[in-house]
Amino acid sequence: MAHLNTTLPFICEFIDITLSKTQRKTPTVVHKHYQIHRIRHFYMRKVKFTQQNYHDRLTQILTDFPKLDDIHPFYADLMNVLYDKDHYKLALGQINIAKNLIDNVAKDYVRLMKYGDSLYRCKQLKRAALGRMCTILKRQKSSLEYLEQVRQHLSRLPSIDPNTRTLLLCGYPNVGKSSFINKVTRADVDVQPYAFTTKSLFVGHMDYRYLRWQVVDTPGILDHPLEERNTIEMQAITALAHLRAAVLYVMDVSEQCGHTLPEQLELFNNIRPLFANKPLIVVANKCDVKKINELSEEDQKIFADLTTDGISVIETSTLTEEGVIQVKNEACDRLLANRVETKMKGKKVHDVLNRLHLAMPAKRDEKVNIQRAAASHFSCLRGLRRRWRWTHPNERDLEVELGDDYILDLQKYWDLMNEDEKNDKIPEVWEGHNIADYIDPDIMKKLEDLEKEEELKEKAGEYDSDEESEDEEMQEIRVLAKQIKEKKQLLVMASKEKDVHGPRMPRTATKVERKKLEKQMGGLGLDMDDKDDSHYAQQARRSRSVALKRKRETSAPPTSKTRSQSASRPPRDKSGLRDPKMAKKAKKMMKNSQKDMNRHGKKGEADRHVFDLKPKHLLAGKRKSGTNDRR
Repeated sequence: MAHLNTTLPFICEFIDITLSKTQRKTPTVVHKHYQIHRIRHFYMRKVKFTQQNYHDRLTQILTDFPKLDDIHPFYADLMNVLYDKDHYKLALGQINIAKNLIDNVAKDYVRLMKYGDSLYRCKQLKRAALGRMCTILKRQKSSLEYLEQVRQHLSRLPSIDPNTRTLLLCGYPNVGKSSFINKVTRADVDVQPYAFTTKSLFVGHMDYRYLRWQVVDTPGILDHPLEERNTIEMQAITALAHLRAAVLYVMDVSEQCGHTLPEQLELFNNIRPLFANKPLIVVANKCDVKKINELSEEDQKIFADLTTDGISVIETSTLTEEGVIQVKNEACDRLLANRVETKMKGKKVHDVLNRLHLAMPAKRDEKVNIQRAAASHFSCLRGLRRRWRWTHPNERDLEVELGDDYILDLQKYWDLMNEDEKNDKIPEVWEGHNIADYIDPDIMKKLEDLEKEEELKEKAGEYDSDEESEDEEMQEIRVLAKQIKEKKQLLVMASKEKDVHGPRMPRTATKVERKKLEKQMGGLGLDMDDKDDSHYAQQARRSRSVALKRKRETSAPPTSKTRSQSASRPPRDKSGLRDPKMAKKAKKMMKNSQKDMNRHGKKGEADRHVFDLKPKHLLAGKRKSGTNDRR
């Protein structure tokens, strides 16, 4: 679990920091010439800036604190033991609600501010918005204080990796668990001759077989029902339940801890369901005071029964370090074997095994024989290749040898049944098909019949054109059309020669050369003396009206009238005014009438008061480039 390093501020500091930041980072002066839309924007910016600061800070708090559903069950249960899961979730939920409320307040007041009709109204809305945001945040005082306590306590918890190789020490208080961890790791756990010296989980680290191990020292567990256990005992229960570890249950053989061996055995049987599927070793500690063979028969029978159940019992002494290394080595070996066995039971192993192939090496003699056979085979192949190249030179060699007389002939490489057919014009087989299957033996006879039939059709006049059957009038029209086409092409060519870069046929060509065109077309036989002259008259009238309209538009003075405004009606700000002098006087009267209204927009009693009469960040102006550390 990541430690939380950012301190949560007190609620008053939280509000002061945000409001001070708003004052420093946003404009502070409303000038008298500001229009109303600019005044609205001025105060909207302050409300939005404050809301964004609150939103970012509260979001950071919610992100930094771990969510119980996303973390390892060991840490989730540990947090539930230490801080009460419901209280923790409720505090984070209250912060989230406050964040959403502040966002909604800012949105509502910005919407209201859009319709503010004066500086006074906009300023009052800004004050109300900031006040409501601060009130919402003040109500979260208890939640923030509780989360700050949780943060401080979490930062002091040891960093335990629930998935790594772990040795877990448990047992009654004062049986020697802390002394054992001090011997096998570099941890320096406090050791005292009284119960509950260890009040929380301690972690030490050691190396075994070039691997990193963690050893967890749990607080002592007293033998009473689960619901009666205190917070210190519940931490040990949580660690036992969720950590994938080898469990070392430490028993005090000398009974100096204040609990008899039957009591220690009863606790062992009570919490034994938590050890399911975990390597388990019973450590009989303090053998320097009393060994197992020095105990009474009843007490010896306790350890004998444990051994018959398949549980390893090892005598140790943390004072003389007798048996400590043996316990460490056996616990680590059994945990490694257990982890491999667990992985072999999983589904992933089958996927990995399917990709593995075990190659068994052949015997030495067989291998040598195979190598010799392969070498002789390759030498034979090399000899055959040399002989083939000598008898069958490649095309490059032939080209060098023959020079200009060389002709590339690829047909000699064709694989045909009859070698003589390689140089035939039409081979018997082409691309896998027998060509004889596609040749008609009567094709020449059919071709002669077809030619005779075509001759008969030509004699009958089937292919004659219709031009001979046309009358004289139609033939004259065709000749005339041909002459018109040729004349048009000549005109196009002439226009191209005049202006290479301009358009092919200018728009004014018809207007300028109309008489000339009429004369030419009349010479070609077209009647151009039509009485109504409708087409040319319409074209001339249309061009004249368009030209006049453009002339009027270019000569008219530019105005700022909108499309919907009538040309005869004057603008509203000029209607009823005789001359520019009267318009200037009316504008001045309008500004003077707004003075009293703007006077109400000055500093009010609810505005933020600056006790320092000359605060540097407000009066010193913009700082130039350089260091920011002015304090």
